[in-house]
Amino acid sequence: MDVPLWIALLVVGYLGIKLFRPPVWLICVLLLGGYLLADSLLASVIDTAVK
Repeated sequence: MDVPLWIALLVVGYLGIKLFRPPVWLICVLLLGGYLLADSLLASVIDTAVK
């Protein structure tokens, strides 16, 4: 079964929010930080470290 990545991320995010109940500000910081890191110079460094 092939599931698109965005659907898997939505499901995991929804379950994480429902089960662990993190504060809203923490979710916003993580989303904004990930978005800003993806467009920065560190994106290539993170990409090679992950691979």
